[in-house]
Amino acid sequence: MPDLERIVSDIAEEMRARPDRGEVATYIPELARADPNAFGIAVIAADGQVAVGGDADVPFSIQSVSKVFTLTLALGKIGNLLWKRVGREPSGSPFNSIVQLEAEHGIPRNPFINAGAIAVTDVILSGHQPREALGEILRFMHFLAEDSSIGIDEAVAASEQRTGFRNRALANYMKSFDVLENPVDYTLGVYFHHCAIAMSCRQLAMAARFLAHGGRNPSTGFSVVSAERARRINAIMLTCGHYDGSGEFAYRVGLPGKSGVGGGILAIAPGKASIAVWSPGLDASGNSHLGRIALEALTQRLGWSVFG
Repeated sequence: MPDLERIVSDIAEEMRARPDRGEVATYIPELARADPNAFGIAVIAADGQVAVGGDADVPFSIQSVSKVFTLTLALGKIGNLLWKRVGREPSGSPFNSIVQLEAEHGIPRNPFINAGAIAVTDVILSGHQPREALGEILRFMHFLAEDSSIGIDEAVAASEQRTGFRNRALANYMKSFDVLENPVDYTLGVYFHHCAIAMSCRQLAMAARFLAHGGRNPSTGFSVVSAERARRINAIMLTCGHYDGSGEFAYRVGLPGKSGVGGGILAIAPGKASIAVWSPGLDASGNSHLGRIALEALTQRLGWSVFG
């Protein structure tokens, strides 16, 4: 492998120097406080090598990146029955669109738009109290990242609960079609809190290793999911992970990825590495502006695109 540490360090320096940084999300007031100059990157290779640059150990609100892990848990709980409640197609609409939901009778287009992730959260909640469901999600993150210090940014969660009117509308609309089983407030409470999990790039790249290695944790050899399920989660990340910017991300970066409005992006180079980048400034689609540019540089220099 080319000198991974040098490449990652070079990219971090290049990103730090760039004047174009996108716009920090303001619709969740607590996220508006993020430093637009922050940039972090962590790459964990198949051989266990860890290469980091910039603010790789600064925790940030992972927001929609958490949807990769809740999807994994929900599939573990009810398997392919999940696809009766949520689709697998790219949306081509903003992540919080209600128009599509109305046209498709309350079935969200995919598990990564807000409506889809709320439906997935409802599956995890069924049979539990909200606190138990949230505990299950956090324990899963601790287990995957091998780090029990990961927690929830309560200020961000409270900020989301105060301002999440669009998400309430989506959830109530799905409830009217019986897509949600649990009380709307319970499901939304768990949803807002798992989106407010705070992690660093290093922790996030650690947590996602199983997706780069056929469902197995490479440090223990323990199987988290089957190889087929890991492949399918990666497929949904590739086609739906960046909302209506998913095609552009596939074109430029060429890896399965999932973004969050906190500025994080998780990317998977199957068989090679798990990668996390963070820069709070977003592009017009709500994806990290510098994060995407950094990942494009990384895949070009290492030849890691899944398209050859």
